[in-house]
Order: sequence, then structure tokens, then C-alpha cells
Amino acid sequence: MTGGDLHTLTGAYAVGAVTGPEAESFRGHLRECEACAQEVRELRETAARLAMAVAEQPPAGLRERVMSAIPEVRQLPPGVLDPVLPAPWRRGWRQRLPLLVAAACLAGAVAAAGVAVDARHEAGAERARTAGVERQAAAVSALFAVPDATFRTAALTTGGTATVVASARLRQAAVLYHGLPALPGSRVYELWYRRAGAMVPAGLLDRGSAAGSALLDGAPAGADGVGITAEPRGGSASPTGAPLVLLPL
Repeated sequence: MTGGDLHTLTGAYAVGAVTGPEAESFRGHLRECEACAQEVRELRETAARLAMAVAEQPPAGLRERVMSAIPEVRQLPPGVLDPVLPAPWRRGWRQRLPLLVAAACLAGAVAAAGVAVDARHEAGAERARTAGVERQAAAVSALFAVPDATFRTAALTTGGTATVVASARLRQAAVLYHGLPALPGSRVYELWYRRAGAMVPAGLLDRGSAAGSALLDGAPAGADGVGITAEPRGGSASPTGAPLVLLPL
């Protein structure tokens, strides 16, 4: 693969879609190309924020409340965008287009949610919920951007994929997941650290969310893997079945 080809892999590498020898080659390229390294850090931060947003379920009746509130919203005049983009963003823009589209949709969803909250006079409760989501999003973003972050991606045996990112410097780990099938009954997905062959509970994924991200409870120190299992609602003290995926740390 040529140096020019390597420059185009930033988007795919940032979301864990580059594996094997190609990934090793690209990691070597990142050590020599600060522009690509910075671009990967920015894309990972964006992916983390988008994953957090995907995990949020819109409240019932949101569309009707937003549509009824639209006449009350003052429209802003159109602005003028600078058509000149920095060189790192011009390169490989086709790879970033899905992320940019998702970010635009996210901005619209956030604005609509704000209108709905005002319409229902639930500002206090909504601010508390939003603050919690933003704190976790900021923590995941910081984890993605730290230089010593490691990434491992694998498919679950039941479908969907998971990526674990961990940092010894921040003493934190997080899981990003996508395409997880809904579990039957009241079962939930539970996260685990594997330490000395034993599975230690590390939190639950949001029930009903097929995609999103979650910080693991506790530090990854001493663990050699992160697992996901299906457990009864509320979680278990120890796994009740084999891990659906076990990602090395």
C-alpha cells in the first residue's frame, strides 16, 4: 500500500474498521504523520459523541410537541460559510461524509429535544439527565483522544460488534457497540473485566439500545480482557452463561 493510500484510511481506522497487516502498516504511518494522527483523534472523539447520542431514546410524542412549538421559534438569518477548508479535511472527505451527515442530524435532534423540553416545562429534570449524558460523553471522548488509548474490535456470537478502548493513563475503559440484537424478556447486556481468569462485573448496557457506548465501572488495571454477557435484569454477580464476546486488553 502506498503512502497516499494510507492517508485515506483515517476514517476507517478511527472506528476500528482496519484490521490485520493493514492496521499495523497504518499504525506505523501514524507515528510519522502528525496530520493523520490528529485527524484520527478528532474522528474518534466525534464517533464517541455520536455513539452516546444514538443510545438516547426520544420520548413518546416528541414529534408532535416539536411541530406544535415550531411557530414559537424565531428563525435566524442565513449565515455565510467559508468555502475554504483546511488541507487535512479536504483529504479523504468522502470517508468523513457519513460522520458529518450524522453530526448534522444530531444537531437537529438536540435542537428539537430542547424545544420539546421547553414546551413541557421539564427543564430541571432534563438538565440533570443531559448533564449526566454529557459527563459520560466527555469521559469517553477524553479516553479516545489520549495517546496511550488501545482499541480492540470483535463480533458478538449473537450479532453486532463491540469495540473496547482502554487507557492506563486515565485508568478507564469504555465499550462502543453497534447492531446488538434485542434480548428476550427482561434480560440485559452486562459488561465484565476478566482478571486472573475470573469475571468481575463492570456495568450494564442501556436496555433497548442497539448502539451506543458505556464506560466500564472500575479501572482496567490487572485485567486482560473485557467481556459482554446476557444476564437477568439488574445484572449478575457472576456470568450465567458463556461470554457473547471477549475482547483482549
